[in-house]
Amino acid sequence: MAAAGPPPARALSAGSRRAPLALGLAPPRQGARVGASRLRQDNVHCHSRLISTNFNSRPSLCPPCHCAQMALADPVVSYQPDSDKHAGVLAYDLVQGNLVQWNSFMDKSIPDPPTAVLLHGILGSGKNWGSFAKRLAQEFPMWQFLLVDLRCHGESASIKKKGPHTVASTAFDVLKLISQLRLSPRVLVGHSFGGKVALSMVEQAAKPLPRPVRVWVLDSTPGKVRAGLDKEDHPAELIEFLRRMPVQVKSKKEVVDALIKGQFSLDVAQWVATNLRRSSPLGPRSSSSYSWIFDLNGISEMYKSYEDTNLWRIVENVPRGVHISFLKAERSLHRWALEDLQRIHTAEELAADEGGGVEMHMLEDAGHWVCILPHRSLNIVATN
Repeated sequence: MAAAGPPPARALSAGSRRAPLALGLAPPRQGARVGASRLRQDNVHCHSRLISTNFNSRPSLCPPCHCAQMALADPVVSYQPDSDKHAGVLAYDLVQGNLVQWNSFMDKSIPDPPTAVLLHGILGSGKNWGSFAKRLAQEFPMWQFLLVDLRCHGESASIKKKGPHTVASTAFDVLKLISQLRLSPRVLVGHSFGGKVALSMVEQAAKPLPRPVRVWVLDSTPGKVRAGLDKEDHPAELIEFLRRMPVQVKSKKEVVDALIKGQFSLDVAQWVATNLRRSSPLGPRSSSSYSWIFDLNGISEMYKSYEDTNLWRIVENVPRGVHISFLKAERSLHRWALEDLQRIHTAEELAADEGGGVEMHMLEDAGHWVCILPHRSLNIVATN
């Protein structure tokens, strides 16, 4: 008799009822789990436009595609007014709903509000989650959302970190940050590299956890990363291409044109160019230029660690109270072996018996880089 494979995926229509959990922003039921589901990209790619236009807003390009989404300037959604936005550990932004009256400098006896930590992938930054975090803060005004720039990325690139630059050391950075901020997150969301960072955080955190935690891993396997058949925009190739480019360039267009000539897509080329910062002219006759805000050498080391890091032990031995949900892009750059899917299916059964949870979802007709877009990945999870 042939071995049983993963359960058949179930389709969700555009009219699917929106569940109240929405990424786990309400405590999950004990032992609850959801079987594999199949999610259609075309049902959800414009959900970000459903936000009320009564607020002052402007369209912005959402990396790495051209879909316009609302960058809200809603007065009821605020950023924590900390003067030091990196606390010596990592740079971050804290997006808060209008019912949150808390900051890290308040009386330590006051409990922290429900918090979700959003972790970007390689070559990204916390700003990738900005519009989505603001929308969630509107829908869940008692929650706050921590947007982190991981080591070697964004504003954290200026904070010198000792090597090795690995998944584990990156996860330790985030744990140290949330400890300094006196937070006990209820939800961790990570795309690609950030997904493994979230799993590593669960592994390194003190047990038992203070409260149930929902973990979302977007298009990342727990184990070895296998290259897929479609090599377009592969992160490893993109990193090496960028390392060969000049440290300073005259314009963002110069970078975009070079990446397109190097066979990378326009969407990804424009998204990568958002990591350029204008440099001040050296003299009155010199023109301004642009330089990268990230540390490419460190990022290259981080991606190598991402490919090799094995965190199956967490998935197959989920701590009590932890629920892990995987979202696989159908056209992922990484190959999900049948063995991976079968192990996740087996882990579903084991976790349910131990008071934890493991789930698997499929985002149809989507590529790996699409999962960095909240409106094209996370919003569909809220319908599940």
